[in-house]
Amino acid sequence: MLSESQPYAGTRQPVDDRLPVADRLDDDHFPAYTMGRAAELVGATPAFLRALGGTGLIAPMRSDGGHRRYSRHQLKLAARARELVDQGTPVEAACRIIGLEERLERIERDYEELRRRSEHAVRRHQ
Repeated sequence: MLSESQPYAGTRQPVDDRLPVADRLDDDHFPAYTMGRAAELVGATPAFLRALGGTGLIAPMRSDGGHRRYSRHQLKLAARARELVDQGTPVEAACRIIGLEERLERIERDYEELRRRSEHAVRRHQ
């Protein structure tokens, strides 16, 4: 259930393709956070983050040393999962809900883009 919005998920980013530091700071998908820092920011344990990885909700990139690295986007997903779990939702169900929420957001963005294109085409042909 890997998110399409995680371009670095589960892989090492090639050194040659790295963006300048200033550009990476604005990239929600750049894996900038260590396991410990990610867990701290989400308010969860490293085991919780590993469990989310086991469900496929998030797939952290690995550093050259093999350490997990998380992006801001992944932390947002983890925080949402923690919120649902804190409300009594089982981890697997929480991850499925989040996956469906992400899918719905993509569909809504695609629909809005198609609507704008359609309106533009209609105006152009009038």
